[in-house]
Amino acid sequence: MKIEMAKSYGFCFGVKRAIKIAESAGEAATIGELIHNAEEINRLKQNFGVKTLEGVNEIKDEQKLIIRTHGIQKDDLQRLKAQNKELIDATCPFVTKPQQIVEKMSAEGYDIVIFGDKNHPEVKGVKSYAKSRVFVIMDTKELQDVKLGSRVALVSQTTKKIESFTKIADFLMQRARELRIFNTICNATLENQEAVKSLSQKADVMIIVGGKNSSNTKQLFLISQNFCKDSYLIENESELERSWFENKSLCGISAGASTPDWIIKKVVARIEDLTQNL
Repeated sequence: MKIEMAKSYGFCFGVKRAIKIAESAGEAATIGELIHNAEEINRLKQNFGVKTLEGVNEIKDEQKLIIRTHGIQKDDLQRLKAQNKELIDATCPFVTKPQQIVEKMSAEGYDIVIFGDKNHPEVKGVKSYAKSRVFVIMDTKELQDVKLGSRVALVSQTTKKIESFTKIADFLMQRARELRIFNTICNATLENQEAVKSLSQKADVMIIVGGKNSSNTKQLFLISQNFCKDSYLIENESELERSWFENKSLCGISAGASTPDWIIKKVVARIEDLTQNL
């Protein structure tokens, strides 16, 4: 059986940057999970003494605090700045961008629409910068009964699908006198999605590697499933099953933006081992 990697996959710029920051910080604590990958978080804890706090309320004697890649809420950031701690900002610049847009546009009186998961830490952080009305939606149905103002600004969670974002933009164009559209979907997200779309259309089986709580990884899996019914989302090589590869000729592999190379290599090696006699 042949194994083919997607043309674009794995660690994005923001995650690589955050990992380097955490590794060089020494004994430090992150406010929330630094990235959505439990295996990598455990590596940082074991090798670099980086521990994870659920939120600002858990801070005790920690002197170095790292802000996660997804950012934190504005009020929490202000509370941290008021404390006598060393604050290290690992927020992805692509996440900082919608925060700044929402703060500016809401200050100018625009209603804010955020395309994203209201429970995701990135979206919670972006929403916290709004000074005017803000609506977090996953679908246009959620706006059907909402009376929006004449001026609306639209942003997106960085890991969402561009096709869905476009549909929301089209919907709002018909309802707002003035609509400002800011495409805040990360380039790396778009590239990974296009690559998995291309590969899944020719593969017999697809393996998507990444944290199951990772939004961008789940998006890759859903895209893959649309074209290859035998698609599987795994966090590490131990979840692989030999039966998945029986009577298959091409296995495609992709990985989320929070998935380190060392995990991907283990997955590839395990697939090669499982399929030796198939």
